[in-house]
Amino acid sequence: MTRGVVVFLGPSCDHATARAVLDAEYRPPAKRGDITRAVEDGARIIGLIDGVFFQDCAVAHREVLAALRAGVRVVGASSMGALRAAELDSLGMEGVGEIYRAYREGRLVADDEVALLFDPETYVPLSEPLVNIRATLQEALASGVIGADTARTLLDAARGLYFPDRTYDMVVEAAEGKADPEDLARFLAFAGEHAVDRKREDALLALEYIRDLAGGVEPPGSMVSPGSS
Repeated sequence: MTRGVVVFLGPSCDHATARAVLDAEYRPPAKRGDITRAVEDGARIIGLIDGVFFQDCAVAHREVLAALRAGVRVVGASSMGALRAAELDSLGMEGVGEIYRAYREGRLVADDEVALLFDPETYVPLSEPLVNIRATLQEALASGVIGADTARTLLDAARGLYFPDRTYDMVVEAAEGKADPEDLARFLAFAGEHAVDRKREDALLALEYIRDLAGGVEPPGSMVSPGSS
Protein backbone atom coordinates (compact mmCIF):
# COMPACT_ATOMS: atom_id res chain seq x y z
CA MET A 1 0.00 0.00 0.00
CA THR A 2 1.19 3.51 -0.81
CA ARG A 3 1.71 5.06 2.61
CA GLY A 4 0.24 8.47 3.31
CA VAL A 5 -2.40 8.31 0.58
CA VAL A 6 -6.07 8.28 1.61
CA VAL A 7 -8.88 8.12 -0.94
CA PHE A 8 -12.57 8.61 -0.17
CA LEU A 9 -14.36 6.38 -2.66
CA GLY A 10 -17.80 4.78 -2.84
CA PRO A 11 -20.17 4.33 -5.80
CA SER A 12 -18.05 6.15 -8.40
CA CYS A 13 -15.78 3.13 -8.89
CA ASP A 14 -15.53 -0.33 -7.36
CA HIS A 15 -12.61 -0.79 -5.00
CA ALA A 16 -11.09 -3.76 -6.83
CA THR A 17 -10.68 -1.70 -9.99
CA ALA A 18 -9.46 1.28 -7.98
CA ARG A 19 -6.78 -0.77 -6.19
CA ALA A 20 -5.50 -2.06 -9.52
CA VAL A 21 -4.73 1.57 -10.38
CA LEU A 22 -3.67 2.90 -6.97
CA ASP A 23 -2.85 0.80 -3.90
CA ALA A 24 -3.93 3.30 -1.27
CA GLU A 25 -6.00 3.42 1.90
CA TYR A 26 -9.63 3.60 0.78
CA ARG A 27 -12.26 5.06 3.06
CA PRO A 28 -16.05 5.39 2.62
CA PRO A 29 -17.63 8.50 1.06
CA ALA A 30 -16.46 11.49 3.08
CA LYS A 31 -18.64 13.36 5.52
CA ARG A 32 -17.96 16.43 7.66
CA GLY A 33 -14.73 15.98 9.62
CA ASP A 34 -13.32 13.05 7.62
CA ILE A 35 -10.73 15.17 5.80
CA THR A 36 -9.53 16.51 9.16
CA ARG A 37 -9.23 12.97 10.52
CA ALA A 38 -7.25 11.86 7.47
CA VAL A 39 -4.78 14.69 8.03
CA GLU A 40 -4.50 13.78 11.72
CA ASP A 41 -3.81 10.18 10.68
CA GLY A 42 -0.81 11.32 8.62
CA ALA A 43 -2.16 11.59 5.10
CA ARG A 44 0.08 13.54 2.74
CA ILE A 45 -2.19 13.11 -0.29
CA ILE A 46 -5.98 12.96 -0.03
CA GLY A 47 -8.22 11.92 -2.90
CA LEU A 48 -11.75 13.21 -2.44
CA ILE A 49 -13.96 11.42 -4.94
CA ASP A 50 -17.20 10.46 -3.20
CA GLY A 51 -18.86 12.22 -0.28
CA VAL A 52 -22.23 12.38 1.40
CA PHE A 53 -24.76 15.00 0.32
CA PHE A 54 -28.06 14.56 2.08
CA GLN A 55 -27.77 11.77 4.65
CA ASP A 56 -25.09 13.54 6.71
CA CYS A 57 -23.16 16.83 6.80
CA ALA A 58 -21.04 17.29 3.70
CA VAL A 59 -17.29 17.92 3.68
CA ALA A 60 -16.68 21.50 4.78
CA HIS A 61 -14.61 23.95 2.77
CA ARG A 62 -12.67 24.93 5.87
CA GLU A 63 -11.41 21.40 6.52
CA VAL A 64 -10.07 21.15 2.97
CA LEU A 65 -8.39 24.53 3.37
CA ALA A 66 -6.90 23.43 6.71
CA ALA A 67 -5.48 20.33 5.03
CA LEU A 68 -3.92 22.46 2.29
CA ARG A 69 -2.38 24.79 4.87
CA ALA A 70 -0.89 21.72 6.57
CA GLY A 71 0.91 20.87 3.34
CA VAL A 72 -1.39 18.03 2.28
CA ARG A 73 -2.25 17.78 -1.40
CA VAL A 74 -5.99 17.37 -1.89
CA VAL A 75 -7.24 16.06 -5.23
CA GLY A 76 -10.93 16.13 -6.17
CA ALA A 77 -12.89 14.51 -8.97
CA SER A 78 -16.07 12.80 -10.09
CA SER A 79 -18.59 13.63 -7.37
CA MET A 80 -18.24 15.63 -4.15
CA GLY A 81 -14.57 15.94 -5.03
CA ALA A 82 -15.37 17.67 -8.31
CA LEU A 83 -17.68 20.11 -6.55
CA ARG A 84 -15.16 21.06 -3.88
CA ALA A 85 -12.28 21.28 -6.35
CA ALA A 86 -14.23 23.65 -8.58
CA GLU A 87 -14.86 25.86 -5.54
CA LEU A 88 -11.37 25.67 -4.06
CA ASP A 89 -8.91 25.18 -6.93
CA SER A 90 -7.81 28.82 -6.76
CA LEU A 91 -6.77 28.12 -3.15
CA GLY A 92 -4.75 25.01 -3.87
CA MET A 93 -7.11 22.05 -4.25
CA GLU A 94 -6.45 20.06 -7.41
CA GLY A 95 -9.27 19.08 -9.76
CA VAL A 96 -9.27 16.30 -12.32
CA GLY A 97 -11.70 15.28 -15.03
CA GLU A 98 -14.61 16.45 -17.13
CA ILE A 99 -17.11 16.85 -14.28
CA TYR A 100 -14.71 19.09 -12.38
CA ARG A 101 -14.14 21.18 -15.51
CA ALA A 102 -17.89 21.48 -16.12
CA TYR A 103 -18.46 22.81 -12.59
CA ARG A 104 -15.45 25.09 -12.82
CA GLU A 105 -16.66 26.59 -16.09
CA GLY A 106 -20.26 26.94 -14.91
CA ARG A 107 -21.67 24.38 -17.34
CA LEU A 108 -22.88 22.46 -14.29
CA VAL A 109 -24.18 24.21 -11.19
CA ALA A 110 -26.51 22.01 -9.14
CA ASP A 111 -25.20 19.49 -6.59
CA ASP A 112 -27.77 16.93 -7.72
CA GLU A 113 -25.96 16.53 -11.06
CA VAL A 114 -23.67 14.03 -9.30
CA ALA A 115 -26.04 12.73 -6.63
CA LEU A 116 -27.30 9.15 -6.72
CA LEU A 117 -28.77 6.45 -4.53
CA PHE A 118 -26.43 3.59 -3.61
CA ASP A 119 -26.32 0.53 -1.40
CA PRO A 120 -24.67 1.67 1.86
CA GLU A 121 -22.87 -1.66 2.32
CA THR A 122 -21.65 -2.47 -1.19
CA TYR A 123 -21.71 1.07 -2.68
CA VAL A 124 -23.39 -0.36 -5.78
CA PRO A 125 -25.29 2.49 -7.51
CA LEU A 126 -29.08 2.12 -7.43
CA SER A 127 -29.83 5.21 -9.53
CA GLU A 128 -28.09 7.10 -12.29
CA PRO A 129 -26.43 10.49 -11.68
CA LEU A 130 -27.55 13.22 -14.03
CA VAL A 131 -24.00 13.76 -15.31
CA ASN A 132 -24.01 10.19 -16.62
CA ILE A 133 -27.44 10.60 -18.19
CA ARG A 134 -26.27 13.78 -19.93
CA ALA A 135 -23.20 12.01 -21.30
CA THR A 136 -25.24 9.03 -22.49
CA LEU A 137 -27.73 11.33 -24.23
CA GLN A 138 -24.85 13.13 -25.96
CA GLU A 139 -23.43 9.81 -27.13
CA ALA A 140 -26.84 8.63 -28.37
CA LEU A 141 -27.30 11.90 -30.24
CA ALA A 142 -23.81 11.71 -31.79
CA SER A 143 -24.47 8.09 -32.83
CA GLY A 144 -27.73 8.99 -34.54
CA VAL A 145 -29.83 6.89 -32.19
CA ILE A 146 -32.05 9.88 -31.32
CA GLY A 147 -32.48 13.41 -32.58
CA ALA A 148 -31.93 16.69 -30.78
CA ASP A 149 -35.60 17.14 -29.85
CA THR A 150 -35.82 13.72 -28.21
CA ALA A 151 -32.51 14.31 -26.42
CA ARG A 152 -33.85 17.55 -24.95
CA THR A 153 -37.10 15.88 -23.93
CA LEU A 154 -35.25 13.07 -22.17
CA LEU A 155 -32.92 15.49 -20.41
CA ASP A 156 -35.88 17.55 -19.20
CA ALA A 157 -37.53 14.35 -17.98
CA ALA A 158 -34.38 13.33 -16.10
CA ARG A 159 -34.00 16.74 -14.50
CA GLY A 160 -37.61 16.60 -13.35
CA LEU A 161 -37.04 13.40 -11.38
CA TYR A 162 -35.81 13.35 -7.79
CA PHE A 163 -32.25 11.99 -7.86
CA PRO A 164 -32.99 8.57 -6.23
CA ASP A 165 -35.57 7.94 -8.99
CA ARG A 166 -33.22 8.61 -11.90
CA THR A 167 -32.80 5.37 -13.80
CA TYR A 168 -32.92 5.04 -17.56
CA ASP A 169 -36.24 3.18 -17.31
CA MET A 170 -37.74 5.97 -15.20
CA VAL A 171 -36.38 8.70 -17.46
CA VAL A 172 -37.92 7.09 -20.54
CA GLU A 173 -41.20 6.54 -18.68
CA ALA A 174 -41.26 10.22 -17.68
CA ALA A 175 -40.76 11.20 -21.32
CA GLU A 176 -43.62 9.05 -22.64
CA GLY A 177 -46.18 11.08 -24.57
CA LYS A 178 -43.62 13.84 -25.18
CA ALA A 179 -41.40 12.08 -27.73
CA ASP A 180 -41.72 9.45 -30.44
CA PRO A 181 -42.16 6.01 -28.80
CA GLU A 182 -39.69 4.43 -31.25
CA ASP A 183 -37.06 7.04 -30.35
CA LEU A 184 -37.59 6.31 -26.66
CA ALA A 185 -37.29 2.57 -27.22
CA ARG A 186 -34.10 3.03 -29.23
CA PHE A 187 -32.59 5.20 -26.53
CA LEU A 188 -33.46 2.74 -23.78
CA ALA A 189 -31.84 -0.09 -25.73
CA PHE A 190 -28.79 2.08 -26.39
CA ALA A 191 -28.46 3.00 -22.71
CA GLY A 192 -28.70 -0.66 -21.77
CA GLU A 193 -25.58 -1.46 -23.79
CA HIS A 194 -23.66 1.79 -24.16
CA ALA A 195 -24.41 3.94 -21.12
CA VAL A 196 -21.59 6.37 -20.34
CA ASP A 197 -20.28 6.31 -16.77
CA ARG A 198 -18.65 9.73 -16.59
CA LYS A 199 -18.18 9.55 -12.83
CA ARG A 200 -16.24 6.29 -13.08
CA GLU A 201 -14.08 7.67 -15.90
CA ASP A 202 -13.19 10.73 -13.84
CA ALA A 203 -12.56 8.68 -10.71
CA LEU A 204 -10.04 6.55 -12.60
CA LEU A 205 -8.34 9.66 -13.97
CA ALA A 206 -8.01 10.98 -10.43
CA LEU A 207 -6.52 7.73 -9.19
CA GLU A 208 -3.95 7.80 -11.98
CA TYR A 209 -3.17 11.42 -11.11
CA ILE A 210 -2.69 10.57 -7.43
CA ARG A 211 -0.55 7.55 -8.34
CA ASP A 212 1.83 9.87 -10.22
CA LEU A 213 1.89 12.31 -7.31
CA ALA A 214 2.64 9.54 -4.83
CA GLY A 215 5.41 8.27 -7.06
CA GLY A 216 7.04 11.67 -7.15
CA VAL A 217 6.10 12.28 -10.77
CA GLU A 218 4.17 15.44 -11.55
CA PRO A 219 1.08 14.47 -13.58
CA PRO A 220 1.12 15.49 -17.26
CA GLY A 221 -0.20 18.86 -18.30
CA SER A 222 -3.31 17.32 -19.82
CA MET A 223 -4.59 16.81 -16.28
CA VAL A 224 -6.43 19.79 -14.87
CA SER A 225 -4.78 21.31 -11.81
CA PRO A 226 -4.95 24.61 -9.92
CA GLY A 227 -4.62 27.65 -12.09
CA SER A 228 -4.65 25.71 -15.38
CA SER A 229 -7.31 26.00 -18.03
